[in-house]
Amino acid sequence: MTSMYLFFALFLILIIIIITGVRIVPQSVQYVIERLGSYHATWGVGVHILIPFIDRISNKVSLKELVINFMPQPVITKDNITMSIDTVLFYQITDAFAYTYGVHNPLAAIENLTTTTLRNIIGDLELDETLTSRDIINNKMRANLDEATNTWGIKVLRVEVKNIVPPKDIQDTMEKQMRAERERREAILKAEGEKKSAILVAEGQKQAKILEAEAEKQAQILAAQAEKEATILKAEAAKEASIRTAEGEAQAILEVQTATAKGLELINKAMPSEQAITLKALEAFGAMANGQATKIIIPSDIQGIAGLTTSITEIMQNKHQKITKD
Repeated sequence: MTSMYLFFALFLILIIIIITGVRIVPQSVQYVIERLGSYHATWGVGVHILIPFIDRISNKVSLKELVINFMPQPVITKDNITMSIDTVLFYQITDAFAYTYGVHNPLAAIENLTTTTLRNIIGDLELDETLTSRDIINNKMRANLDEATNTWGIKVLRVEVKNIVPPKDIQDTMEKQMRAERERREAILKAEGEKKSAILVAEGQKQAKILEAEAEKQAQILAAQAEKEATILKAEAAKEASIRTAEGEAQAILEVQTATAKGLELINKAMPSEQAITLKALEAFGAMANGQATKIIIPSDIQGIAGLTTSITEIMQNKHQKITKD
């Protein structure tokens, strides 16, 4: 009975050992396995069996992209200006075996290598070039670090310079230069603005004068055309009035002559006697007496008046015949 309990205990211990020896490697991770102290295998994602007391996990390596933020490092430029620069390094482990056995403390090695590389690059640049050449510095550092860490199973993806801090006196000088540069640019922009404004004002005044001259010219042309048309209309009206006046006078003369002719015709048809003519002559003298004259001289010979009347009658008859012929 005791042997059965012992066998059951040993079997249970074996099961526990086997269960504890099962390892599951997650995604983007590799396990470096040593057997009896030497490298045995690199486990990828999946289920693996670790033999107790023989195998052990030497290192668990992440295959994800990793980031290291280095502290600011003092560097000296080509023109002997000391400044502080801090960098950020992005890298990825591509070979778990080389990363585990290639170098002791890879992160410290990368940090020291970054510092020396940065100092070498900055030592070939002056202050102004350093401040304006971040891309050049980043590319040179990435290329140098990637080449140096290739044997360690590390791939340097990017190197970024975060901050470049020059000395205080240099910062003050740079701020003064920047202030002077801003003031210079402001003065230039102000002068250019005033120049453009003056040009626009001059062009506006020029355009206004041109438009004013064109308007005055157009007004003069319209006034001249209106005056010309008014003169023509006045001349035509005067001409029409003269024509109408002449026609009226001619019509009046014609009507007077027609009335005179009709009167003579009626006289001729009546065939008045000499006594009647003498009587009408006396009536005419009487009408003349109704005027302003205070004295009337009557011919002594009434026959003379009759003869005068006869002569007038003949003259009127001759005139009537002439008008009729015309």
